[in-house]
Amino acid sequence: MKEQFSLAHLTALQCSPPELTYVAARAGYDYVSIRPIYMGIGEEPNYDLANKKEMFRETKRALQETGLNVLDIELAKIADGINPTLYEPAFEVAAELGAKHVLSSIWTEDLSFAIESFASLCDLASEYNLTVELEFVPIASVANLNDTINILRTVNKSNAGLMIDAHHFHRSGDEIEDLKKVPTEWFRYFHLCDAVEKIPRSTERMTEILREERLYVGEGGLPLIELVNQIPTVPYSLEIPHLKRVDKLGAEEHARRCLQSAKTFMEQRKQSI
Repeated sequence: MKEQFSLAHLTALQCSPPELTYVAARAGYDYVSIRPIYMGIGEEPNYDLANKKEMFRETKRALQETGLNVLDIELAKIADGINPTLYEPAFEVAAELGAKHVLSSIWTEDLSFAIESFASLCDLASEYNLTVELEFVPIASVANLNDTINILRTVNKSNAGLMIDAHHFHRSGDEIEDLKKVPTEWFRYFHLCDAVEKIPRSTERMTEILREERLYVGEGGLPLIELVNQIPTVPYSLEIPHLKRVDKLGAEEHARRCLQSAKTFMEQRKQSI
């Protein structure tokens, strides 16, 4: 099966959803992954398409003109004080744009609240024919594979799945062998990237790398071949933010190099099998 690739929004976050769509199309991607849920992190731009009607119309037009599809939207964060119904406008947008998945992660220490909220999120998403992929993040409350599996088994929703990010998997200290206990139907897409092999000791440095300094696929020290070999063939969303490279090359050239590195990696992987 031919590999399919999506351009994750964090890779070129300065591009609005319609701009990102055109960039992805010109660079040769199959999908685009957008952030219509405003995160409010630092100086992150606001692409709240539910309220930015003109930007929504431009995004829909860009998708129609390019023929690309939206792979997923993010981020439906589970956190203290957040009611999952807050995300319904974004789900409506996702459904109208033809998105398939919603990315979620957990940032509360209250496990009972997290499980209840995630279950409610899945129920809400199902009304829009969306799946919800739970991602563990090493700087979040749910930070490893085992805790994520336990939550997914407890919630037991048919539209809930697991989204592995290569950077986060390595930083979490999980073992690749542990992926064998994950039901294959939980995998719907995968965040492919690379990074320096040495795990930072500080949360601040780890956050800086995951948001600003990820490397092209095959350029760093992550065990990517072993990791990808343990996962069913799914679309690969290239989440490779690198602010200095974007400043130097421009968003489109950076996105193109991200895709080329991923394709080269896949060819090398096939040769190693």
